[in-house]
Amino acid sequence: EEAARMARFVLHNCDWGALATLSAQEGLRGRPFANVFSLSDGPPGPLSGSGVPYLYLTDMEISVQDLEINSNASLTVSLAQTPYCKKHRYDPQNPLCAHIIFCGSVVKVNDSEAGMAKKALFSRHPEMESWPKDHNWFFAKFNITNIWVLDYFGGLKIVTPEEYYSVKP
Repeated sequence: EEAARMARFVLHNCDWGALATLSAQEGLRGRPFANVFSLSDGPPGPLSGSGVPYLYLTDMEISVQDLEINSNASLTVSLAQTPYCKKHRYDPQNPLCAHIIFCGSVVKVNDSEAGMAKKALFSRHPEMESWPKDHNWFFAKFNITNIWVLDYFGGLKIVTPEEYYSVKP
């Protein structure tokens, strides 16, 4: 019944997601390409999530190269990565093992948002701080334009970004 809240809850409780791009790589050009990325919308804990999926990226990564050509992407996060679905014996494809599909674009964060992105990501993924500096890592965010929630049988629920950002998980 509260699809926007469910979307916020699932994103905040997930540490990674599948990011799909349109490939710019030779042999795959124009085809869908999905890859796993660590993400965070804020430090762990209740009411600490911003709802913005932050990412730590390098131009050396194949999906980032795709995004440089076309920044449009989709991002899927699922409670299957948490203990919830295993505890209830839900298969990852079972709608009761909720998953959220975001569509939008990936963009570098500006200097004023970099501190928030760094805190969000490094609080959940502390090893990121020690990744090779010569890889030119940067903070990015997923700009959400569309949201689909699958958390029960009967089909997807559509949530607007305005509804999504107006609730707390």
